[in-house]
Amino acid sequence: MSEIELPIHQVDAFADRLFAGNPAAVVPLVEWLPEATMQAIAAENNLSETAFFVPDGADYALRWFTPAWEVPLCGHATLASAYVLMTILEPGRTTVRFHSKSGPLTVSKNGELYTLDFPARDIIDDVGGDYDAVAEALGAKPIWLKRSAYRYLAYFETAAEVAALKPDFGKLKATPKGACMVTAPGTDCDFVSRYFAPMAGVDEDPVTGSSHSTLIPFWSAKLSKKQLLARQLSARGGTLYCEDRGERVSFAGTAKLYLSGTIRVPV
Repeated sequence: MSEIELPIHQVDAFADRLFAGNPAAVVPLVEWLPEATMQAIAAENNLSETAFFVPDGADYALRWFTPAWEVPLCGHATLASAYVLMTILEPGRTTVRFHSKSGPLTVSKNGELYTLDFPARDIIDDVGGDYDAVAEALGAKPIWLKRSAYRYLAYFETAAEVAALKPDFGKLKATPKGACMVTAPGTDCDFVSRYFAPMAGVDEDPVTGSSHSTLIPFWSAKLSKKQLLARQLSARGGTLYCEDRGERVSFAGTAKLYLSGTIRVPV
């Protein structure tokens, strides 16, 4: 069996320093690899997401894989991909449009700040009889539990409660959604959150851009303001500068390059 060599970069997204934010691997491609190969690379990397992109005219097509499967939308690995394009592959470029399974996603760069334009996602009130199972998995009872298309949303009264959560990931994985965003008002920001996704092979995601597609419209309506400052209270932590734009949202952050290298993949 022969091998090909591919470049790989690991970027800490939504981070103003190394070893913070959310690490993502980025593998630029000339053409798509077999899906099973991309999934195997993501599993080998064992990060919350590995991003792959290929040229698409003046734009790029973008896909994201967790260690377990392909996901339809990912914020931090989109930021990491834009960072690689704008600082390594095409230095001087200040905007890029990605084509994804969630439609077009644009990233613009202003200084060290990268702003992502994403679709807004609605909250759905009906969670059936899932409240008790999710509360047990979280180890605390939220004020209420709702859901988006892919995960639960649990609302707590204080940021301290969110920070103190120690979920039972086996129990959370066994719930119908298998993933939960938790949120509360912030003390030094507008709102805080954490995101647990054991169903995707990621017990806790350090900083989750895609969850803010749901959180930004919710907090914008609740606080009656369009521009919001958010913090994700994982161990690594991350800060996002957010804006509610109606059917779209934007969130921005900085990024730091951790490594660049080469991987060898069987073909």
